[in-house]
Amino acid sequence: MASVSLSSRLNKAVRQQYMSLPQGDKCQVTYIWIDGTGEGLRNKTRTLDCVPKSIEDVPEWNFDGSSTYQAEGSNSDMYLIPVRMFKDPFTLDPNKLVLCEVLKYNRLPAETNHRASCNKVMEEVKEHCMWFGMEQEYTLFGVDGHPYSWPQNGYPAPQGPYYCGVGADNAYGRDIVECHYKACLYAGINIYGTNAEVMPSQWEFQVGPCEGIEMGDQLWVARFLLHRVCEDFGIVASLDPKPMKGNWNGAGCHTNVSTKQMREEGGLQYIEQAIKKLSKKHDEHIRFYDPHGGKDNIRRLTGIHETSSIYDFSAGVANRGASIRIPRQVGQEKKGYFEDRRPAANCDPYAVTRIIASTCLLESEEPEESK
Repeated sequence: MASVSLSSRLNKAVRQQYMSLPQGDKCQVTYIWIDGTGEGLRNKTRTLDCVPKSIEDVPEWNFDGSSTYQAEGSNSDMYLIPVRMFKDPFTLDPNKLVLCEVLKYNRLPAETNHRASCNKVMEEVKEHCMWFGMEQEYTLFGVDGHPYSWPQNGYPAPQGPYYCGVGADNAYGRDIVECHYKACLYAGINIYGTNAEVMPSQWEFQVGPCEGIEMGDQLWVARFLLHRVCEDFGIVASLDPKPMKGNWNGAGCHTNVSTKQMREEGGLQYIEQAIKKLSKKHDEHIRFYDPHGGKDNIRRLTGIHETSSIYDFSAGVANRGASIRIPRQVGQEKKGYFEDRRPAANCDPYAVTRIIASTCLLESEEPEESK
């Protein structure tokens, strides 16, 4: 059995005694931001004298960027700009979780703040009512780095019974999944569903549909909730795109995309137009689909284990081995959405949705000769 953290073994009944104490008119607000790795999340909490009614009521704050890989020690103050507010499922209403953008000392976006550029593109394409849904796969590990519930010396039975499985020999860590689901619903995350994945100890939750910039906001906070729930259980949630070498599935963040035109009668022609544009920008998209310019995803996009090859672009109806999948129902109804299966589990949803919106809606239809 994989080991759990010591802090998770603290007496939760004692904790509950204090959590149930009244807090007067005060409100605890937990500020959440993306650190300098582009993957890690940080948070800290402050007291406000009254409950914020909207994001405008939450003041800016700052933090030491030299401790988050975001600044030099000699000029380390970074600004936290509140952008979206949620209910706090850990300290409960009226307390809040607040997602923040990070600005440098000169008030320009930090290097790993992709929200600012994403928001600019989403404003440009607003008339298209672009919807996204993202399927976040993740793998549970013990604090010792061993997959949760895998045999200590060896491997579980081969893949087959685990996807959407049930039973103690097939589903590892469901308590975490169900607690995270409830936490998302309480917080106000637009969580669509969840399921066990193909590799044992691997799970998925889906967020969406969300329009424009809200997709990135919602997925980052859903990830924060996942890590925070796992902390209570003493388990680690990994977003590594290929957490285990060998004959095991990797972890992606399949991204479903539609515009108003795609969702209306005859929308399939607009889906096909978008796929044609995406086919011409494959290499550029791969660079944006994991935080390390494709270096992580190259371990996952091998052309096997339900993935396409990182080197080739492909598309097809109901084909889980293609870069872009058109669901069978969409092919039949001639309208709906398409699924980009290339983004890695550790992608930045702002970077992914920005380049998809830009390629599909802002790129001109120039003939090849004129480029």
